[in-house]
Amino acid sequence: LSLPFSMHLIQMDSVQRWMEDLKLMTDCECMCILQSKPISIEKDEENELHLTSQYSTCDNLQLLLKRAWIISTELTRIAQKLEKNRWQRVHSMTVRVNCHVRSMINEYSSLTRNSSEEMHQYEKLLIDKCSEFTAFTERCIQTEDEHILKSMKSCINETLTTIAQYFGQLIELVLTHEAQNLLRQIELSDSVYITEPAISSLFSLTQEGAHLCRIIAKEGGVVALFKICRQDCFRCLYPQTLRTLASICCVEEGMHQLEKVDGILCLADILTDNTHSEATHAEAAAVIAQITSPHLTFTQHLSSFLENMEEIVTALVKLCQDASSGEVFLLASAALANITFFDTMACEILLQLNATKILLSACSDRHVVDTPYSRDQVVTILANMSVLDQSASEIIRGNGVQLLLEMLFERSSSGNSAEVAACERVQQKSAVTLARLSRDPEVADEAIKLSCIPRLIKLCRSPTERNNSDSVLVACLVALRRLAVMSPDALEESDFQQLVKPRLVDSFLLCTNMEESFV
Repeated sequence: LSLPFSMHLIQMDSVQRWMEDLKLMTDCECMCILQSKPISIEKDEENELHLTSQYSTCDNLQLLLKRAWIISTELTRIAQKLEKNRWQRVHSMTVRVNCHVRSMINEYSSLTRNSSEEMHQYEKLLIDKCSEFTAFTERCIQTEDEHILKSMKSCINETLTTIAQYFGQLIELVLTHEAQNLLRQIELSDSVYITEPAISSLFSLTQEGAHLCRIIAKEGGVVALFKICRQDCFRCLYPQTLRTLASICCVEEGMHQLEKVDGILCLADILTDNTHSEATHAEAAAVIAQITSPHLTFTQHLSSFLENMEEIVTALVKLCQDASSGEVFLLASAALANITFFDTMACEILLQLNATKILLSACSDRHVVDTPYSRDQVVTILANMSVLDQSASEIIRGNGVQLLLEMLFERSSSGNSAEVAACERVQQKSAVTLARLSRDPEVADEAIKLSCIPRLIKLCRSPTERNNSDSVLVACLVALRRLAVMSPDALEESDFQQLVKPRLVDSFLLCTNMEESFV
């Protein structure tokens, strides 16, 4: 048969394309049907996990991680089925895992050229052990002798454990290898067009969890990224680079690397350089917020932070003042809030910079302070500053008591659990701030005039108003008692007898057991 030349080309292109795709497209379920007989009649087939390899729409790292997740999940499910002695399902799932493992290794081998000898060794060990596992389970479905099955069960469990170990070690080697390749690209390239996708891929890796962040940090990721942040030719990549650094610095290894390369000094330079974009400043603030997080237990070694703290705090206050969006304000204020936990000297610097007025003013702009998360940061700063006697007059001048009262009414509009938790923190911290500031008679008078006492009583007596939060209840009881000292006549006798006069713990127990009245 003679084909026109153009048709011949089309035909050849299609076949060639099919041959190339075939290497990457292994349908595991078809292989299961061919190898696992008889086909299970149990009803949990709909729970099977599927993955189609489409390299054109998913890079090799994401493909690998998806395949690894499926294998890990299947191994867990095999162990569960094994406990229930469901041998037919154990065997069919074992065949499927075998297929997934081979597919993963073939896919990765076709997409990488310079894998290590150690990696090849683990690939062979894993494939051999999976074959052995499949043979074991096949023998199990061919016998009904309970004694034989019981004796084989321990061997199968041991093999399953070994497979999980080999698999974990192989994935560790592969991810380390990929991180090394990306970092090599970043370190050796002087082209934005090569460096940008490498940083993007590295950021994607950091989103896969703390373990990958540790691998990247150990392989020199923090060093390589700060090197980018010190080169003017890569200025357009600073936001993306800083975002990746913030992710890596969630782990202790990342923090140690940051300290070694004078990362704090680099961040201070970026924040104080007015020629950088707002986006760059915001991402630098995000790194500061991450490394000063009060939830981390490994910030004590950041000695260089104290040396640069005044410059950093000044730049962050300016960023709050000039913020063009809620996101920028949130990042800058979160960094400031964390710093006020990190060192008390920060609160004194904030007072000198007139930060109270700036933050209170921002709260009146709904385009800037637009979520409970932002208000949480502001009230955190106010609560930490309120330990200083000078802060009371600043807060009164900025109409801060009115803002604190408004924050006592904070409620979630979406019902989202994270937002609800943020609203609880806002209520709690506003009550704490009121309690601390009310040692100043002027603040207490202002709070009483603005009717803070009725709202505090409502929060104590109504669990739904405080979303059943015990921390909000304790803070409100303390604030109420502080105000009651200044103005006992502002409370009804029953409120005084139940919420103020008893020990704090007794009032707390009374309120937590209180039935709401809907009359």
